[in-house]
This record gives sequence, structure tokens and C-alpha cells, in this order.
Amino acid sequence: MTPTPVLEAVLPSERADADPRALAALARQAEDLGYAAVWLPDHLLPPGPYGPVYGGVHEPLVTLGYLAAVTHRIRLGTSVLVLPMRSPFVVAKQAATLQQLSAGRLVLGVGIGWDRAEFAAVGADFERRAARTDEALRLLRHLTEGGDGPFEGEFHGYERGVFAPHPAPRLHLMTGGTSAPALRRAARYADSWQAFALTPPEFADRAARLRELAGARRVAATTRIAWTDARTTAAEARAFGAAGAAAVAVHFGPDDGGYGERMTALAREWSAGS
Repeated sequence: MTPTPVLEAVLPSERADADPRALAALARQAEDLGYAAVWLPDHLLPPGPYGPVYGGVHEPLVTLGYLAAVTHRIRLGTSVLVLPMRSPFVVAKQAATLQQLSAGRLVLGVGIGWDRAEFAAVGADFERRAARTDEALRLLRHLTEGGDGPFEGEFHGYERGVFAPHPAPRLHLMTGGTSAPALRRAARYADSWQAFALTPPEFADRAARLRELAGARRVAATTRIAWTDARTTAAEARAFGAAGAAAVAVHFGPDDGGYGERMTALAREWSAGS
């Protein structure tokens, strides 16, 4: 019997004039409907307006702290935080704090980023973003799992320093991307991997490669898809489940007032087909 993936919801954060408090209502609704996680995107200073290309109007870790206070069970994640644009020390502190505030529900999803103009705008290193991300992931593990020093890397290092809090349970790291280097990064550092823009057969091939690279490490393979309609989206999610996806995160389209209705429609269709 093919395992059934869990459904997750990517919350809308693309409208600059949107009330961020509406995200709290959607997160509570997703929790009530049985979604396993909610996700928020990230862009710091995009070269174009926020919208379909650039999501992340509201800073995701700050916003997830707010959502943690109004939910109880649902997991809270970033899909994905552009890690090489930020200080990994600050991200570690934010993530460890949020892990405690949420009673262990944080999934810190990270990626290397893709927009050269945005990196230039914030003074970040675009050319070496992959290497910086790998080191930052190693540093995140070192800090949050009790390493007070020393740490020596190419971009970051320190001799002495006390890091707290040490999150319990252990911080869940997710990495995104579908390239060969992205799979190697997931296999080495992540607890889960999130794909996007793949067909189910393509996903199955990447998931098999991930298992090969990870060896004895267990890295859950998951994906993101876009809403079409309830029946089609449910069928697509099931196809990804058959291809090995442990979870399918759905972005339900524009923040036009119908987001909650679409989440409800998919949850009903999913339950009816179970």
C-alpha cells in the first residue's frame, strides 16, 4: 500500500498592503483542518515588487513567532529562508528561541537564493552563496546542539562564546532545491528536503538519489505544488506520495480573500479520498 503524504499549506505573504494578522487566522484554520505544517517565504530586498515572483513581505521568523502564540499543534516553517544573506549567528539565535516558543514545532527551511540583484542590494556574496550556506548549516548545528566553541570555518569562526538556548527537541533543518549540489547539501545537513517544480517521476528520481547520498541518514523527501482545483490538486499530491513524498505543501494562489476556502476544499477532497 502506497503511504499517504501529509498535506501542508504555504501561507500567502506576497501583498505589501496585507494585514499580517490575517495569517494568524489562516494558520489556525489550517491547524483545525488537519494540515501538518504552514510555511512562509522569504525575500529581504527584492529588485521588483512583492507578488507572484517575490514572496515574503512579512519577515518569516518574526511572523512565525506570532503564529506560534496562536496555534498549538501545527508545525511552523520557512520555505525557504535565504540563509547566505544573513548572519548565521543571528539565525541560530532566532531559530533556537522560536523552537522554545513554539514547543518544538519549528522547521527551519533554508536555501541558497537565486537573485543576484537582491544579493547585491544587501551586500551579500552571490558567487559563493552555496559554500556560505553549507558552512552556515554546519555552524547552526554546532551552536544549537551545544557547541560553545571553538568553531573554525572559511567565513565564520570564534574561539570562545556561550550560545543559548539549546533547543529541545533538536532543531529540524530543511533544505530546498533540486540541483545535484542541493541534494548533496540535503543529504549531509538536513532532516528533510523540499523540492519544487518537478513532476512526480522527476521527484522520484531525485528522492532516490537523495537516499543514495544520505546512506544511513534518514532525510524525508517532500515537495511544494501550486493549487489548481481541489480534485486536481489532491490527485497531484497523491501522485507525489506514490513517488515517495512524505509531505506535500500547497500554495493556494493569491491572497484574494479565498485562501481559506481553497484550503477547506482541498482538506475535504483529501479526506473524501482517504
